[in-house]
Amino acid sequence: MRWLEHLEEGLIAFLMASMTLVTFMQVVARYVFNYSFVWALELTGVMFAWLIFIGMSYGVRVGAHIGVDAVVKSLSAGAARAVGIIAAALCIVYASIVFVGGFIYVRKMYDIGILMQDIPIQQWIPRVILPIGFALLALRFLQVLYRLATGGEAHLLGDEAKEALKLKQEDAGEVGK
Repeated sequence: MRWLEHLEEGLIAFLMASMTLVTFMQVVARYVFNYSFVWALELTGVMFAWLIFIGMSYGVRVGAHIGVDAVVKSLSAGAARAVGIIAAALCIVYASIVFVGGFIYVRKMYDIGILMQDIPIQQWIPRVILPIGFALLALRFLQVLYRLATGGEAHLLGDEAKEALKLKQEDAGEVGK
């Protein structure tokens, strides 16, 4: 699965860099040359959608999603693990439902054959990220569920307080040097 992790990270970096480049080119073209690329906004929107749908599975993989976990932190380790298993299972169900709905939606877009407004490609092509993104999300939650069920360590949510304290300690360590 390392190849999938590298692909995920590479796509996220590529999409962010591409969005920045297209937007910068549009700004320069508009304000310096009084010209506008008609496709730039639509392309940036498509890339942003792809970034979101790939980024949500990446967020689960690295435990970066935020949430309210005050009750879970007050539970014993076994109870917290059980709640985590239930939460991961429910997330898998949700991701699977949206995957199926997204697949049906993309299939209908394919059958209809409508082109995008400013880019001469069919609309189903950029929208295929919907089922792909939720398939990746379901896979990541399956990995979390497996780790929780086998007694491994898994984090569904990021711990902002812990990360802030760690950064503060690192900054204090650098000042003392």
